[in-house]
Amino acid sequence: MARTREFEPDDVVDAAMHRFWERGYRATSVEDLVKATGVKPGSLYSAFPGGKHALFLASLRRYSDLIVPQKLGELDDPNASLAQVRGYFDGLLADLLSPEGRMGCLLVNTAIENAATDDAAAAVVRGHLARLEDRMRDALRNALRRKEVRSNVDPVAAAKGLVATSQGLMVVGKANPDELVLRAIVDNAFAGLSPG
Repeated sequence: MARTREFEPDDVVDAAMHRFWERGYRATSVEDLVKATGVKPGSLYSAFPGGKHALFLASLRRYSDLIVPQKLGELDDPNASLAQVRGYFDGLLADLLSPEGRMGCLLVNTAIENAATDDAAAAVVRGHLARLEDRMRDALRNALRRKEVRSNVDPVAAAKGLVATSQGLMVVGKANPDELVLRAIVDNAFAGLSPG
């Protein structure tokens, strides 16, 4: 007779997600995951065939499903416009200036640590970046229609630039959480959008 699973897989993924977020993939050992989740190694491997890597990928997907929508906030609304794009950046700044924010974004951290060597992790990161770019492009199209940005702004190109800025901002914020530096990066990114 098979034993009944004594843990909730979503709880395990949540605990693992936070551990990977705090420490990164390489610095997180199976022992760390056992401590974080309270689940024995054999049970972890049984629930997540592929072990640590499978649990990491599940953590990335969980982060994308739970944390990313919180970070996108009103930018996720189909009626979002320039104010919501700016609001997204203001939220990043607030996060980066907080002690918890120094952990950065799990997906950005993964892009830096794993994406060059881990195709599966890179695919999750690419999905996140595409989602962010889509939201920014749609908001900039709305802003263009509402005359909130210069008439010659290309929403597709501008969205790509803003996504690159957001990712760079998170990297700079981890290394140098100086508010003046971070605000200057954001202000510069928006300066070229203003209708004058």
